[in-house]
Amino acid sequence: MTILIRAAFLSFILSFFSLTHAAVTEAPAIKLPAMNGEFDLDSLRGKVVYLDFWASWCKPCVKSFPWMQKLQDQYRDQGLEIVAVSLDQEEKLAYDFVKKMGVSLTVAFDTSGDVAEAYQVIGVPSSYLIGRDGMIYASHTGFRDKDKSRLELAIQQLLKQ
Repeated sequence: MTILIRAAFLSFILSFFSLTHAAVTEAPAIKLPAMNGEFDLDSLRGKVVYLDFWASWCKPCVKSFPWMQKLQDQYRDQGLEIVAVSLDQEEKLAYDFVKKMGVSLTVAFDTSGDVAEAYQVIGVPSSYLIGRDGMIYASHTGFRDKDKSRLELAIQQLLKQ
C-alpha cells in the first residue's frame, strides 16, 4: 500500500475507531503461550487481526467476548482472526473465564505484561486492529454497546484492503 493510500485509508478508519496511535505503525511481535499451544502473531500475516487485551476481572470483557465470537464466526472466511490476550497473572483465571463464556477464540497468556507494555495498553479491554500487512491501523480502549457498529465497520473496511 503506498504511503498516500495508507494515509487516506488511515483517515477513513480513524473516523470509526478511537485511535491512540498517531500514525500507522508496525505491530510489535508476539510469541506467547496459548490455550492451544503457542501463539505467534507472525503466523497470521496476510489476515486482519483484532487483537484484544483483557482480564478475567474486567466487567466490559464479559460483554465483549460474545461480540468478538460473533465477529469471528461472521468474518473468518474473509480473513479475520480475533486474538484475545489475557493479562491475568494466573492462567487458570483466564481458562475459567473462557470456559464460562463458551467461546472458541484464540486465547494467549501475557502473565508478565511484557506484550501489553509493548502495545502501550492503558486499560482493559484494549483492542488493536492489525492489517494484512502487519501494521496497526487503529486501537480502542474500553467496550461499550454504542461502539460496536463503528468497530465492526472499521473491521469490514480493513478486510476489503
